[in-house]
Amino acid sequence: MGKYFGTDGFRGKANVELTADHAYQVGRFLGWYYGREQKARIVVGKDTRRSSYMLEYAISAGMAASGADVYLLHVTTTPSVSYVTRTDGFDCGVMISASHNPYWDNGIKLLNREGEKMDESTIRLVEDYLDGRLELYGQPVPKLPFATEEAAGSIVDHTAGRNRYMGYLISLAVYSFRGKRIALDCANGSAWSIAPNVFRSLGAEVLVINDQPDGLNINLDAGSTHIDGLKKFVRERHCDAGFAYDGDADRCLAVDENGNVVNGDQIMYLYGLYMKERGKLLTNTVVTTVMSNFGLYKALDAAGIGYAKTAVGDKYVYEEMVHGGHRLGGEQSGHIIFSKYARTGDGILTSLKIMEVMMAKKETLSRLAEPVTIYPQVLINVRVKDKRAAQDDPAVQAAVRAAAEELGDTGRILVRESGTEPLVRVMVEAPDKERCRTLAQGVVDVIIAQGHQAE
Repeated sequence: MGKYFGTDGFRGKANVELTADHAYQVGRFLGWYYGREQKARIVVGKDTRRSSYMLEYAISAGMAASGADVYLLHVTTTPSVSYVTRTDGFDCGVMISASHNPYWDNGIKLLNREGEKMDESTIRLVEDYLDGRLELYGQPVPKLPFATEEAAGSIVDHTAGRNRYMGYLISLAVYSFRGKRIALDCANGSAWSIAPNVFRSLGAEVLVINDQPDGLNINLDAGSTHIDGLKKFVRERHCDAGFAYDGDADRCLAVDENGNVVNGDQIMYLYGLYMKERGKLLTNTVVTTVMSNFGLYKALDAAGIGYAKTAVGDKYVYEEMVHGGHRLGGEQSGHIIFSKYARTGDGILTSLKIMEVMMAKKETLSRLAEPVTIYPQVLINVRVKDKRAAQDDPAVQAAVRAAAEELGDTGRILVRESGTEPLVRVMVEAPDKERCRTLAQGVVDVIIAQGHQAE
């Protein structure tokens, strides 16, 4: 991760860590970089938070000032920007969103011409430009030229691209949802104008909550990170299932007919099994992150399905999927990637795929998710002086090995460093929560006793 861009873009408090000037300068770079040989074409989308308009206008002005033609999708989802970028031949795509964060944060996500998250080498060039030390092909680039006269860029409406994405989602459905009563929690975010229309087009009776964005209520006690409201709603309205999205709708969590959460691990299991049964799980492998629950791996083992583990972040999941030719991967948080259909996590697509399994198997969502027993988990964060030194300490490693041996094949322990804070995270999963807590605390006590804890 760089100075500005993390695993999911440039993110921070709007006009504090991420300012309108940052957005303008990122736009200046992108318009120039992709327009060195011919006029660049860049597509831009945004979520519903108030600062998204400011950042959209700023980054678009920067692109046009460097000579790029800018196409605005307006309020839309991150996966729709990915889809439009790759299908309409754009040089790159930009999404203005801080995903599941509160409204006062915002972010800039960059996508390459294939609709994938931007490669690290290009991100480094963006950061170098922001810091005034840009070099290209070994030559310093002290100042970017402004486009003048006919070379200046234009900024135009491209709502048609968002509508085509909606049509694409509808085209992927192989069953009518007629007779199904479905609840959608749109998090007062990007999904509010897309998901209900898609589900209604497929025949479902749709009940929607948190679909009144006002710029300040995105993710506010709503969506996939605050799912209790949807659980209650599904029970009270006797729905067959409910789906909760986050602010930019690149993730989805489900709620079964009894009001129980079906998380990303359970979604990967039920769809992976469905693919395997039809001969579609080509490598017989599901790509997970190290934070997937031990219960998922037990269920996959029982089903004869292999798995790969990556670092936390859907970016790393996708990279492993491309490298291994895998068709399905994701995170416990609900970022699910179906590589045949999308290049990023897509919450609305995920909900459609869950519905497909329900319709094909004529089963309730609770029955489909039942084989995955979610093990109790305890996670303790320790603020340390040096993350690497704490993890490499022989005494700490010995404590981790002892905990792993005690757990055997009944659970697991994971010690990893935070990617953004000076923290070491100690996580234990086991059938009994008290045992989890005891083993995790034992490792934490060794970290502290060895003098690694920060003041």
